[in-house]
Formats: sequence, structure tokens, C-alpha cells
Amino acid sequence: MIIDAHQHFWDPARADYPWMNAPELAPIRRSFGPADLAPLLKENGIDASIVVQCRSALDETEEFLRIAHATPSVIGVVGWVDLTDGALGDTLDRLRAVPGGNKLVGIRHQVHDEADPDWLLREDVQRGLTAVFAHDLAYDFLVRSRELPAAITTAQAFPQARFVLDHAAKPPIAGGGSTEWSDRIAALGACGNVWCKISGLATEAVWNDWDAERLLPFVQHAARCFGEDRLIYGSDWPVCLLAGSYGEIKDALEACLAKIGPQVRDKAFGVNARVAYRLA
Repeated sequence: MIIDAHQHFWDPARADYPWMNAPELAPIRRSFGPADLAPLLKENGIDASIVVQCRSALDETEEFLRIAHATPSVIGVVGWVDLTDGALGDTLDRLRAVPGGNKLVGIRHQVHDEADPDWLLREDVQRGLTAVFAHDLAYDFLVRSRELPAAITTAQAFPQARFVLDHAAKPPIAGGGSTEWSDRIAALGACGNVWCKISGLATEAVWNDWDAERLLPFVQHAARCFGEDRLIYGSDWPVCLLAGSYGEIKDALEACLAKIGPQVRDKAFGVNARVAYRLA
């Protein structure tokens, strides 16, 4: 099974997405749903996908579970819950009980938008993570270099938990990279309970001036840090459309992974996501 482990659905006419207000994001400020994604999956040989949260709202998680229940190709949902909720365990039990609740595989919060770089280390957040892991869910780190130290400490604090780093922590590709990013991602990769998504990289490059060769050094570094068993492919559709078509993004990342090794490519496009998210 070939899996796109990171894609989104949204409709700005029905809900507010604060991060989408920047003028340069106007091309993707419209509705994207399962009917838009289905032909792209078929054209690109993708069997299934995991839909990932876009806003900090429980009703979005509930909506994604309904979509997953009605859409066989959506095999997992990484949703949002309030990690500071003192009754989070009850909330997770309720989500698991609704139609599609069996497809809830992970939780995510937009940590890189928090003012505090150590937000993950707050006592109430750590308590919430304990509830997430007690429900056998993974947790997606949405962080940049600034928040990586807190992510490293968190991964070390929960050695039996499963973490997935989104977008390889958004390396500063347009600026040529940084030793801060490369060193910190290496430290996170040393935690054996963290997987790394090779996703969202083209939009960290110059949108109209990138190719697979420019992404390759960053993919190679992630591969050195996480190894062939902990790299996961994701398109980051429709955010990726800012930099290229679904097919262009998929082909570029596949080319990068294949240069590292065919087995690396094959694992990143399926089995590693199944292990990280415990997909049925």
C-alpha cells in the first residue's frame, strides 16, 4: 500500500484559519475536499492518505473522522484536541466512539505558532500528552528549529510513546539551511521513538525556483538522522500547491529518496507510516 501520510482538507467559507490570512497564501484560500484529492491519488499511484489537522478546533477533528468514515482512501486522522483539557481522556474516549473514530491515529497542535518555545514542556501539556499516549495515539510535532529542544526533551520523557516530526521541522531551505536545524534534528533523530515526515519541503524553498536536487541535501540529512525505517512520505497537499503540483512534489521527493536507496523510498511510501501510526 502506497500512503500519502500528510494531507489536509479545509473550507475557509465555513471556518477560520488564522495562518491562511497572509496575502501570499491566496492561491490556496479556497475549499479542498476528498473529491479534489481523489483524482490526484489515482493519477499518482497513491492508495491511501492520512488527513492532518489545520486549525485548533475539536469540531474539525470530528469532521475529519466523519470524512474518514465515508472515504475508504482516508485510512487515518491526525486531529486536534486541547492538550490542557483536564478531562482529555474522556474527550478521546468520545472521539473514538463516533463513526470514523477507529481511524483516529494521532494528535497535533501548531506548536510553532505558540509564543513560548517551551510550550511542549508545560505541566498541563505534558499531562495531556500522557492521556494521548494512554489511548495508543501518536503525537505529531509541528515545530521549527526554535522549538526542537522542547521536542527533544519531550521525546526523551516518553520513551515508549510514538512521535512523528512534521515537515522535517521545516528546514530553512530558501536560505541554504542552518547548522542549528541540522544539529537539532540530529539530536531528535537520536530518540528512537521519533519518525520524520519528508513533507512540506518545497514550500520551505523558493516557491518558483526549486527542484529535487535542491531538496536532496535536506532529505539526505534527515535520512542520516532517522534511518530508513523512520522516514515517511507526505505531500502536504494542498499547501504544496504554492510550490508545485501534487505530481511534481511527489516525483521530486520520490527521486530524492530513491537516490538514497530504493528500499528507503519503498519504506517511506508505506510501511513506515503503518508502523508509526499503527494503521490497520
